[in-house]
Amino acid sequence: MKITNKVKTLAAGGLGVVAMALQAAPTFAAGKVRCPDGTETTDLTKCGNIKNNLNSNDLMGTLNTIINVVIGIIGFVAVMVIILGGVQYTTSAGDSGKVKKAKDTIMYGIIGLVVALMAYSIVNFILSNVFK
Repeated sequence: MKITNKVKTLAAGGLGVVAMALQAAPTFAAGKVRCPDGTETTDLTKCGNIKNNLNSNDLMGTLNTIINVVIGIIGFVAVMVIILGGVQYTTSAGDSGKVKKAKDTIMYGIIGLVVALMAYSIVNFILSNVFK
């Protein structure tokens, strides 16, 4: 039984590392950047003299990114809980106590996923409409 817990812990940790790596991938995606003079370009060297001026739009964008990453991690954890509940259900071998525990785990995972999706929607609505 102790080996099973170690395997679950290692699997969850490995999936967490993979999830973090996948979350970082969009950061390095090619796209347009806005120069201080208001023009957009794909090459930062064409922006000329770049100063570090942080205005409220940059702050809201940074805050939006941080919140989206946190909500994404919460959603990922909820999906992992659902998968864990499915594995528990599959391996319950008809034991009514284990089946109930697995169903509860799946239900809590679904509730967590719904809460994460609602939080994502509410935060994006507030940041896009209220703080324009």
